[in-house]
Amino acid sequence: MAEAETRALIERYLDAFNAGDSVGMLDCLHEDVAHDINQGGREIGRDKFRWFNATMARHYRERLDDIAIMVAPGGVRAAAEFTVHGAYLATAEGLPPANGQTYSLPAGIFFEVDDGLITRVTTYYNLHGWIAQVAEKD
Repeated sequence: MAEAETRALIERYLDAFNAGDSVGMLDCLHEDVAHDINQGGREIGRDKFRWFNATMARHYRERLDDIAIMVAPGGVRAAAEFTVHGAYLATAEGLPPANGQTYSLPAGIFFEVDDGLITRVTTYYNLHGWIAQVAEKD
């Protein structure tokens, strides 16, 4: 896949995220997508990704800004770095109580792409930094 096509795919995925369009995000993913959850495990499959998105939507409202997309030669790998601006809406298990606290933190996603679809999504952010932000507003 050419670099320009990969960039367009990643842009479409991130635009769907910002629009709260879970179906649009899923349309960018391979059926057997590998999803590496920040400080968590790996889940395989679009259905598990759909479930993850639904869970996230219950707990958080997020928007990505200052997005920088980098694509490796050949277009097989890409990365996006951005700032997450969000609100913590409902308490997630093992995390501080939620009461609408807002947060802003740097994050990134690494992608693998094959045959026009994303085959791996690996997300990284500083969980301890996020906890510190929402705990101080608790």
